[in-house]
Amino acid sequence: MKKKFILSFGIAALAFSGLLFVPSCTSDFEEINTDPYGISDEDLAIDFKLVGEPFKQVLQNFYSYTPAWVTQLQQNLIGDVYSGYMMPPTPFANNSNNMTYNLVDGWNGVPWSTAYGSVMSPLLQVEQKAGDDFPEFKAWAKICRVEAMHRISDIYGPIIYTKFGQVTASGGIEYDCQEDAYDAFFTDLNDAIAVLTPLASSTSKPFANFDLVYDGDFTKWVKFANSLRLRLAVRISKVDPNRAKQEAEAAVNHPIGIISSNADNFLVRSDAGITHPLNVMDNAWNDIRMGAPMESILKGYSDPRLPKYFEPSLVTPGVHKGIRQGIAIAAKSDYQGFSTLVDLGNVQLMTAAEVFFLRAEGALRNWNMGGTAQSLYEQGVQASFSQYGLGDATAYLADGTSAAIPYVDPVNAVNNVDAPGLSTATIKWNDGDAFETKLEKIITQKWIAMYPDGQEAWTEFRRTGYPKLFPVVVNNSGGKISTSAFIKRINFPVSEYSTNPDEVQKAVQCLGGPDNGGTSLWWDVD
Repeated sequence: MKKKFILSFGIAALAFSGLLFVPSCTSDFEEINTDPYGISDEDLAIDFKLVGEPFKQVLQNFYSYTPAWVTQLQQNLIGDVYSGYMMPPTPFANNSNNMTYNLVDGWNGVPWSTAYGSVMSPLLQVEQKAGDDFPEFKAWAKICRVEAMHRISDIYGPIIYTKFGQVTASGGIEYDCQEDAYDAFFTDLNDAIAVLTPLASSTSKPFANFDLVYDGDFTKWVKFANSLRLRLAVRISKVDPNRAKQEAEAAVNHPIGIISSNADNFLVRSDAGITHPLNVMDNAWNDIRMGAPMESILKGYSDPRLPKYFEPSLVTPGVHKGIRQGIAIAAKSDYQGFSTLVDLGNVQLMTAAEVFFLRAEGALRNWNMGGTAQSLYEQGVQASFSQYGLGDATAYLADGTSAAIPYVDPVNAVNNVDAPGLSTATIKWNDGDAFETKLEKIITQKWIAMYPDGQEAWTEFRRTGYPKLFPVVVNNSGGKISTSAFIKRINFPVSEYSTNPDEVQKAVQCLGGPDNGGTSLWWDVD
């Protein structure tokens, strides 16, 4: 008897939790749900399509590939701007929007709905369908779940994670406080690594037809899982230093190890004909440009990565020019001529450079990271240079004087930034420097190397305060968000208050403060 495998995406459960589908959430829905040849479940299981096909959708929605407007709301008008990487020339909503701290509810639910509709729901169905027959796919699903949901937790704080798909008697779905979510992240990664590690020596590649990152290579997935474990360990280093050290050392000292080569960078490929969404926002819509801190720091360092990231401006021909976040913009035409982005290819979510910098910080904290803080810091810079074909970084690393330069806005001098508003971090490592001076060097170089992943850069800025960014000029938060302390998070989607009210109120209690952009997350203890 033939059966059709119908992947429902848990629509009933989503309805209870107030999750809304956006167009990108169902981009593969027809392909996944259709059985055009009458193939049985038994036939599909032979080539793993039964549990593998949904991963294409999942991988392309950690950071959504299409449509670009989803990505614009999922990350660009949040993390990309708050990280200092980018700024739109467009005065959305009469200049009262996320950039000026008047958080737009219609925008800020999109990261949430995309994660639950396009990642959590299909992965839940994969795990249920896999049962005990496909442990490697269940392990893969856990890694993907953590990659997607730590980003969501780092936007909102408490999230629905361990209880996803489980409806309470009152019709809601319970949240995890952020501390508990992170504990579950570590558990999921540890479990997944334990399953995939023995398979690393195998020539079998059951993921291959569905894997848009590593083409089914178990070894690379274990390295990524360990690297992700290291990232999350460093994230909690201030709030839970003992757990952080334990998790970080377990990741680095694992037999397969972590990402240490650009060949293992976590880059998600698109489908044929689909361009990076930042290219659309930048070129087709003229809705995003270089951020002012990137200009100040990269030009101050004479950094050769500057032309790899951004084009010279038109407003000052031949010169790179960024826009400061949170300024008064009268018309889009005033800032549209500032530096555009160099066209991007695959979506980059983790690199060898980042991992070296994570290890450098761990070594600075006296963890066993397989090297000194200095050696790992310098390897991080070199890995970033190598990623962009820039050759030897020795001369750059020897520069002990260059620092960020003043920012000048040729449109409105009110937006200019000079000392003491500038970062004073230099490049050259000095082992006699204070802890915070060394940490600032590490995070500043990591910030440069992680471009264009503004979500991760914003998260690390909130955790450390580095690099030194420019506060908004216009603050429309009505006192909810401090100009000097910067924005801390995004409020929960309004849909949660109408469809999951009891549980979202409990989540607010986990925050320890009001549900607004001024309340710090669990790991943001400074």
